[in-house]
Amino acid sequence: MNKSDLIEILRQETGLSLTKSEQVVELFFDEMSKALAAGDRVEIRGLCSIYVKKYEGYSGRNPKTGEPVRIPPKKLPFFKCGKELMERVDYK
Repeated sequence: MNKSDLIEILRQETGLSLTKSEQVVELFFDEMSKALAAGDRVEIRGLCSIYVKKYEGYSGRNPKTGEPVRIPPKKLPFFKCGKELMERVDYK
């Protein structure tokens, strides 16, 4: 499923216009992105939680030349699956 599929399902289920459905989905993703950029955690009960992990900088090595390289600190989003989603996916 991609964003277009989600917009279409929202349109069909709610009777909203395509434009309104697109606005709702865009708003949802924009607000989640803003929260993560601000360092907040996003939690959707039963589905997942997404938070930002901070990684310290470290010394690495260029694999081509073997030359030491300084890797700067970074922040990356981290996805943790919710229990209900895990049970649905693993249903036998």
